[in-house]
Amino acid sequence: MIGALRGKVEAKTPGSVLVDVGGVIYEVAVSLQSFARLPAEGQPVRLDVVTHMREDGITLFGFLDRGEKSVFNLLRSVNGVGPKLALNILSGLPAAEIRGALAGGDVQRLVRVPGVGKKIAERLVLELRERARDEEIAAGFEPQASDGERRNQEAVSALVNLGYRRADAEKVLADVPPEVPLEDAIREALRRFAR
Repeated sequence: MIGALRGKVEAKTPGSVLVDVGGVIYEVAVSLQSFARLPAEGQPVRLDVVTHMREDGITLFGFLDRGEKSVFNLLRSVNGVGPKLALNILSGLPAAEIRGALAGGDVQRLVRVPGVGKKIAERLVLELRERARDEEIAAGFEPQASDGERRNQEAVSALVNLGYRRADAEKVLADVPPEVPLEDAIREALRRFAR
């Protein structure tokens, strides 16, 4: 297994970089976030690497920092999320934002990444929320609830006070976009309950 590469940038294109390590040139897949921060051709570079082996070949995925590599491995741990989708998610959002979205349960932020549907985003949040929170706390960040999550907590409380079951209220509010104000979210939930 290759854990890291240190060499010179031979060439780079969006999504990949060629790294010359003592005359051996490795092709490494990188996120667009990493690509934007790569040094110029001919300059030294160090990449943390994840080696992905399949029957039809070996693919190297490279990261300029350990935080991005950590989030990549976190995303890959979810069933149905392969390395290409994990790299695509890292291309759409910085690693810290992904970890924050997972920890805060912000499905809407994840859905904005091309290639990530609502079902995948919900699965990511469901399976990784606690682990992402633990990583945020270990890194010294206290996870903040997103605006949509705070709004939903207040709306659920209001609906429970009106006599609705908490599970039903949470389910109905999950479909209300996070940018909808609290009062309108409650009205929408009541309208859906009335059907």
